[in-house]
Amino acid sequence: MFVLVFWNSGWLPLFQRMKGGFYGLRGRQLALITIFLLCITYFIWAWKKTPSVPSLMPPQTGLNLSSEILTSPSEEKTKDKQIQEAKTDVGAQGPTSLIGVQGDNKKSLELVSKQAEVDMAAPASSPHTSSPFRGKDDWNITIPIENQDCNHAKGKWVPDNNRPLYSGFGCKQWLSAMWACRLMQRTDFAYEKLRWQPKNCKMEEFEGSKFLRKMQDKTLAFVGDSLGRQQFQSLMCMITGGKERHDVIDVGKEYGLVQAHGDARPGGWAYQFPGTNTTILYYWSTSLCDVEPIDKTNTTTDYAMHLDRPPAFLRQFLHKFDVLVLNTGHHWNRGKLKANKWVMHVGGVRNTDRKLAMIWKAKNFAVHSIVNWVNSQLPRYPGLKAFYRTISPRHFVGGEWNTGGSCDNTTPMSVGKELSKDESSDQNAADAVKGTGVKLLDITAISQLRDEGHISGFRRNTKPGVQDCLHWCLPGVPDTWNEMLFAQI
Repeated sequence: MFVLVFWNSGWLPLFQRMKGGFYGLRGRQLALITIFLLCITYFIWAWKKTPSVPSLMPPQTGLNLSSEILTSPSEEKTKDKQIQEAKTDVGAQGPTSLIGVQGDNKKSLELVSKQAEVDMAAPASSPHTSSPFRGKDDWNITIPIENQDCNHAKGKWVPDNNRPLYSGFGCKQWLSAMWACRLMQRTDFAYEKLRWQPKNCKMEEFEGSKFLRKMQDKTLAFVGDSLGRQQFQSLMCMITGGKERHDVIDVGKEYGLVQAHGDARPGGWAYQFPGTNTTILYYWSTSLCDVEPIDKTNTTTDYAMHLDRPPAFLRQFLHKFDVLVLNTGHHWNRGKLKANKWVMHVGGVRNTDRKLAMIWKAKNFAVHSIVNWVNSQLPRYPGLKAFYRTISPRHFVGGEWNTGGSCDNTTPMSVGKELSKDESSDQNAADAVKGTGVKLLDITAISQLRDEGHISGFRRNTKPGVQDCLHWCLPGVPDTWNEMLFAQI
């Protein structure tokens, strides 16, 4: 082979001229000949050292060539790029998630991530070396981790000067005055300037137009108690930015949303946004159970509260919903049952099970029953996304609403307190949705940190000594519930 290379390379004439004598050569030709001879000498020496190797590849020295080494140039470039990106992400934000990276590339990234953790833990080599983490004022940086199911209930409240998302003065069209703390005697509004930041993922920034596009030609229904009503009104304010929208259409009649059980309170509301045909509605159902008069001819009759039957509204209109958010909890007490004249029924007859007659057991039985019913309907409506929202916490201190209980704190105390538990604080709700297609909208623990966000005693004409430590000021905490909902739909 080397003779052919020598022959065809144009060196033959030069070799023939060497017959005329060494001194007949020019200096340049002599140099080329010298280089050529040195190359041949080196090659023969290397070949003698490894006579068993049939190519130019160096000896393996006992190591097997794994798939990690035998990669194509394009695969190698891809792996190098991933590793370099991992180095960059780790250096700027901490250890990078390897979810979504497979095979040998994942092994390489794991090594990079581990090394980066060591590097970050080591002291800086120079006092002037810049840290990848900034000062205390910038601790609200979000670390996005892609391709991972996000637990939105883990994280912390952080200051955000871009809050609130709407004005408590301006959202009069959708927001009840009894929940607009800007219209009350309250003077401290720091509670409006907090944003919830999940721990290991980025929660999508809420924009009204973006929400309407996502929900184009779809209907979102809130079914639940007054806390569900707060979430409904909060969402209407968030979508409109608190501004009046005279083009929004009242479509309540399409859902039979009229007076409920002769009570002064409305059965609910339903509004449709033109352009996207997005409908947002709320149906008042404090227990999530079907409630009907026992004697329809008697105006003073008791009401059968069917623990194992969903409201007639749900059975009638579920097929029209694309997103459903359920909640209940605070009306499950003896006082409310007596005031509403509710009588527990199971299987169509009055309940006689003493164990089930216990309020907390009856509530859990009802929640499980309704969630299971919704789950049984999901195969019929594959486009439906159903959520059960966990209970909103109360912050009464020193008594109940009617026994001197209060929540006088107005200063946010939650900043910097991180929630890291994987389990929900509302275990009964978590148990109800477990194994079903109904998702948990877990707001209990994050709301527990916000004792300063309640209406408290700031409402005008409130009886002395009576405070509302159940409902929230709006704008406020329920806005975050809707941001979490938006991130999951």
